Amino acid sequence: MQSFSRRSVLAASCAAALCGSVRRAVAAPSLVPRPLVFAHRGASALRPEHTLASYVKAIADGADFIEPDLVMTKDGVMICRHEANIAETTDVAQRPEFASRKRSLSIDGKTETGWFTRDFTLAELKTLRAKERLARLRVHNTRYDGHFDIPTFEEMIDCVAAEAAARGRVLGLIPEIKHSTHFHALGFDPEAVFLRTIAAHNYTRTAPLEVQSFETGNLKRIGADVRAINPQARLMLLMGERKEVPPDLAARGEKTTFADLMTPAGLKDVRRYADVIGPSLTDLIPRDAQGNWLEPSSLVEDAHAAGLLVHAYTCRPENYFLPRQLRNGEGDAARNVAGSIADIRRYLDMGLDGFFTDDPAIGRMAVDQL
Repeated sequence: MQSFSRRSVLAASCAAALCGSVRRAVAAPSLVPRPLVFAHRGASALRPEHTLASYVKAIADGADFIEPDLVMTKDGVMICRHEANIAETTDVAQRPEFASRKRSLSIDGKTETGWFTRDFTLAELKTLRAKERLARLRVHNTRYDGHFDIPTFEEMIDCVAAEAAARGRVLGLIPEIKHSTHFHALGFDPEAVFLRTIAAHNYTRTAPLEVQSFETGNLKRIGADVRAINPQARLMLLMGERKEVPPDLAARGEKTTFADLMTPAGLKDVRRYADVIGPSLTDLIPRDAQGNWLEPSSLVEDAHAAGLLVHAYTCRPENYFLPRQLRNGEGDAARNVAGSIADIRRYLDMGLDGFFTDDPAIGRMAVDQL
């Protein structure tokens, strides 16, 4: 695997390189680090998301980093789910013993109806089975419905460590701490659980590690502790919808939006507590109402000028998710490999340092063609 940090390959050059601000365009070709391929919820285009099967498939397909999204159970265990609501990703709706636990909750300012991890112990969650979230677009994945359980963060770490040892290559982890403010309001401390977990495993103390959050406060609180456990760790502020306020700031009544944080002045402030920003692809190249690419933004350049790396989300292979210019005529659910590679390559040509993808095999092809 390529060097974990843009800084490491240019460390001898100058202080600017140490903070990741040297642009790909001015670096000598031999010093340019290859963009990183992040497995978004594993190989979620090919296996139900956040299952060990999805993670292993992503590793087999050449991902550099594997992403676990992390939420809390009723008994304080960190598990791998994209959100606290498990209605769409498990068979809980078909379990009569849990029917009474369906309810509506407000999480990060949005009301959702379903079943929530906060209402289940780990033992209860382990009786459930994962299913495909995007069943209409990814019909092929529904054949795995009911095959896999919900892994804990510790089980995920053990899985990646075992695969790294078996394959003889280092694999990074890029965990996201979900709904921090929400869980704190319930009396949980997800950051404390996270820190204890990564400190307890040799793999997470030594392997490449990048910690993500849509919230600013938890990154500020845990940055020094994370680096004390794993000195090469990085912190990434994920960027939500431009008009939205980060959940921790909204809970305090503040008005700073993600759009504000993506300005040159906002990015300089983010650099005080983060090493990386994680914008959406449409933050880099907006689209019109028909899905056509518009003119690119200057966000990658602005972030690099502030000393930040840029790791964007999410590249997906189906026509439905591609810009209209790259779709073929095979329908929304068709896996469009050529279009997906062209999609990724355009972002890489803008200087992107890494990208999340639901299909790491395609991401690997796009990077290897550079």
